[in-house]
Amino acid sequence: MLNISEYSVELVKDPFGILDGKRYEFILDLDVPDDDELYSENGVYARVIFSVADSGSRIVKYELRERSTDRYLEIDLEDEELAAFAQFCKEELESGADVE
Repeated sequence: MLNISEYSVELVKDPFGILDGKRYEFILDLDVPDDDELYSENGVYARVIFSVADSGSRIVKYELRERSTDRYLEIDLEDEELAAFAQFCKEELESGADVE
C-alpha cells in the first residue's frame, strides 16, 4: 500500500463557470516500498484532480510522476489505492485543509 508523506492542495479556478462544483488539485508525495513496481530512487508523487459537487466527490484524473525528473510514469493504480486517495482528499477538504 502507498503511504502519503506530504501533500498540497490548490483550488482549480473555473472563470467561466463551466464545471459543476469545485475542482481541487492535490499533489501527494508518496512513500513507496522498495519492492513495489512504482518504486523509484528519485521519489514518486501523484497529481490528483478531485471534484466536489452536489452529486458527490470523486477523482476526475490522476497521474504518477517521478519526483526529481517530473517524468510521467505509465502505471495504473489499483482500485483500493485509488479509493484510498479519494478518501484522503475528501477527508482533508472536510477537515478544512489549507487550500491555496
